[in-house]
Order: sequence, then C-alpha cells, then structure tokens
Amino acid sequence: MLKDHANDLTDREFTMKLFTSILTLCATATFAFSQQKPNVLLIVADDLGLQLSCYGDKHVQTPHLDALAADGMRFKTAYITQSSCSPSRVSIFTGLYPHTHGHIGLAKKNNPPLNKKFQGHTLPALMKAAGYRTGIIGKLHVNPAKAFPFDLNLNAQIGPQAAREVRLMADAAAKFITADADKPFFLMMSYVDPHAPYPPQVDGLPEMLTLPSEVPPWPFQQVEDETTRKNAANFYNAVRRLDAGIGLLMEKLKAAGKYDNTVVIFLGDNGPPFARAKTTCYEAGLRTPFLLRWPGVTTSKSVSEAFVSSVDILPTILDATGIKIPAHVQGRSLRAVGTGDNSGWRSTLAGEFHQHGEHPFFPRRALRDAQYQIIHNVLAGKAMTYVSVDGDTAPTVARLPVYDGTPAQKAMAMLPNPPEWELYDLKADPSQFHNLAADPSHVTTLDRMKALLLEWRKETQDPYLDPTTLAVKHEQVNLRPATLKKTN
Repeated sequence: MLKDHANDLTDREFTMKLFTSILTLCATATFAFSQQKPNVLLIVADDLGLQLSCYGDKHVQTPHLDALAADGMRFKTAYITQSSCSPSRVSIFTGLYPHTHGHIGLAKKNNPPLNKKFQGHTLPALMKAAGYRTGIIGKLHVNPAKAFPFDLNLNAQIGPQAAREVRLMADAAAKFITADADKPFFLMMSYVDPHAPYPPQVDGLPEMLTLPSEVPPWPFQQVEDETTRKNAANFYNAVRRLDAGIGLLMEKLKAAGKYDNTVVIFLGDNGPPFARAKTTCYEAGLRTPFLLRWPGVTTSKSVSEAFVSSVDILPTILDATGIKIPAHVQGRSLRAVGTGDNSGWRSTLAGEFHQHGEHPFFPRRALRDAQYQIIHNVLAGKAMTYVSVDGDTAPTVARLPVYDGTPAQKAMAMLPNPPEWELYDLKADPSQFHNLAADPSHVTTLDRMKALLLEWRKETQDPYLDPTTLAVKHEQVNLRPATLKKTN
C-alpha cells in the first residue's frame, strides 16, 4: 500500500511512513508472542532423593540433570508432602497436603481416594479447561482416575517396565509435543527409575555400570553387606539411566522449537526406597531434588535457599499459564522466589505420613526450620509401623554384632516403634541418629518446634487433631484387620 502512494510523498515522508508501519508490525508481533501461553513440562522421577551430582552426590554423575539445573533454578531444600507415591502425586496435582486432599495411602482398593470436593480441581482438569492439550507418559497411580483427565495417557499402554525405556519415553513425548502447534501443552513425564526393583541395564542404559564396590553405605543407614551394596549400585544405575532419558527428552523439546517457551519442573515423588528414607518423615524420605526453569522468571545457574514444597507446583503452573489459582490451594506460586526474592516466604517446611499400603495407619507430622526437624509420631505406643520398604535388608544387617552399640543400630531398632516425639539438629546430625527430644538442654527448642508444628496443623485444618477422628481411623485400619486375621 505504501508503494501505491509513494509518488504523492516526499522521500522523507515515505521513509517515516514505512518506518512507522514496520514498528507497528513489530509491536503487534511482540504483543502476540507475549500473549502466547507457555507450555509446561512436569518431570517426576519415582523414588529419587538427592542422589544427583548437582546436589553434591559424589558417587554418581548426572550431566543432563546438572545441565537443566544450570539453565534455571535449583532449590537446595525441597519437601514432598508424604514419602509415598500416590499421596505425594496427588499433592502435586492439587496443591494440597494429604491430610487435606484425603488420598493418604497408595492407590489401592481399601485406601481412600482423592476427596470428591477436589476432584474437579486437579492440575490436568484445570489445564484442560483452560485450553491446554494434556498428556502423561508413564506412571499415574492415583484414584479415581477420572479426576485426572489427561487427553493422552500412556500409563497403561506402555506399562511400568517401558517407563524405564527412556528412548521410548522420549519418542512418545516428541509425538505429543509436536502433535498440534496451535495449542499449548501440559505434559507430565513420569519415569519409573529409580524405583525398586533395580534392573542394572534397560535398553543398553546406562552404558557403563556402577559396581557394588564403588558405593559406600547410605549416609542415613551406615550399615552394609553384599546385598545392600548391590542394591545401592543398581539404584545409582537407575539414576544414570534416568539422567540419560532427561537428556533425550530435552533434545526432543529443543528440536521441536518449544524449549524457549516451556516451563520445566523436575522433582522426585519421594525419597529413595530404603529403610529410614521412603515411608518415613526423615529428611531422606521427604527431601527430593527440585529444579525449575521458568523462561522470563528464573535465571541460569541460580540456586535458591527458599524452602519449597510439592504443594507449590500447582499454583506455580497456574500462575505461569495465567489460570486462576483455586482459593483452597495450600501451596504458593514460586514466581517471586524464582526471581530471587525470598521476602515473606515461609521459614519452615512441613511433611507428613499416614500409610503406604492398606495398613498400618501410623500418622506422623514433621516440620523443619533452618537447623532443627521435629517429628510427631501421633499413634506412638498404640500402633507399630514399617521396619523396611521394598525389600531393603538394611534393618536386618544392622542387627549384626559388628554394629552393636552403634547409633545406626539404635536408629534402625527404633523404626517399628518410635517414641512420640523426635527432634534432630540437622546441622550437627544430618543422618538423624541422635534424638534430642528427651534431652533437657533442648527443652526450649522442642517447645518452640512443637508450637510451630501445631500452628501448621491448625492452619491446614488437619483432621487428625480431633481425637475422635484419629481413634476411628486407628480402629478402622489397625485394629479391625488384626481382629479379622486372628479369627480366620
């Protein structure tokens, strides 16, 4: 159009008109780009604690996860809500603690599902309603399935073993990512590794195996024999296979041209499947890696001291995609801390436990600050809980004479029947072998931590603060099965 009028304009007028038109076009394109909703890639590793080289583990190299951490923000201290798969994942999907969302054990027949009043407010449901394509590749393991309406669900189709075939996972992700260029996507990649059992290699990965002779005892156990060393080595092999899969996944995302407009979150759903980690409220059970790459918010090579929780994932994703955060959500968006602004952020971090299988029900509540962690074993003396998990033999090894009198042996012996209160100095005793709850010199600290824990339980309306509710659940799960077993 400008050329048609060029003869009627001076050179200067023509140039200014053309320049103005170009600026208008650029501004329009910039506005359109700024209005483009970001994609979201949520990556969850099954049973992964802090066993990554970017978190300081010297017995494994995870270059691809290290690269993701370096390209965004790594949170030094992050908790999942419960060290058990299904409750943890439902917290990710709802932004709620298990005692609120109600899915307090694994997705099994006799365990309660997600509370009905929250079933329309899960992450896939909210993203789908906002116009996002939604997909999950790998493990879901939550009830009821209809409350998590992914457009694509490659959970049942590929099976649990295939979720270790990280090349297959990456190929499936690429197909989903590129399926529709006109709609943004929300994709959850749910890897089985490093969940037990631990096949050393799957599809040729990892290429070089970690050997049992190359790994020491777990810091939170400090006992070992041939079997525990083998399991630890193959756990690390699973971590390295996972890392290779993350590298392949990032390659697919970049090849599709989506990397620069995709929010990426990576975490483990609970701690590693070893005694004193998974199914406990110790740090080894509740702490997992947490990486965030949020274009326009996080900057590369940033490390945050902020205490973050898996309940923060839903509000963060909704904030990033411009979706209203439901009022009932208990987590907070990480936008501010993603920029390095920790002002007004939480100074404590809470986690909990209820049950893993269908029984026993053994509620725990835990809270930490910068130095101490307190654990309340709510039914101490009335019920007993797990000694081990996923076949880990370390508690049996700890009974060997070579460990007589050691803090490790005492800690293992305490697992099935812990005292009501536990208090640990995480700076002086990171392995949590020395319970200070009965130490007269720590009375003030114990009282302070008790008060903070009670405050959090009241704020989140913990139903098990009610003695009647607690007693009914104890009777229903712990006492009736035992009675039935005796009569059969």
